[in-house]
Amino acid sequence: MASKFVLKASGDQFMFNLHAGNGQVVLTSERYTSKAGATGGIASVKQNAASDTRYDMSEDGLRFSLKAANGQVIGTSETYSSAAAARDGTQAVKRAAAEALVDDQT
Repeated sequence: MASKFVLKASGDQFMFNLHAGNGQVVLTSERYTSKAGATGGIASVKQNAASDTRYDMSEDGLRFSLKAANGQVIGTSETYSSAAAARDGTQAVKRAAAEALVDDQT
């Protein structure tokens, strides 16, 4: 199974999840007020995911955020069971974002 961004709409808001090749959600976006904003967020994930400096780990080390160059949060992870698992999660985002296609479910 290939990795993919799943773009969804709820009312007048849009968001996406990045799914790894195994189907697991590895990153969840913020909410956007337009579809264009959400697709721009996907492009930003693709652009920023490869850079270690774009990941911000939580104080407890169990979650992370991916940030754009301007410092704005693009997406967040689930809560992991350990800091090592969260670090592995950043690697999963890097791998998935590089090849992910968009599954537009809006």
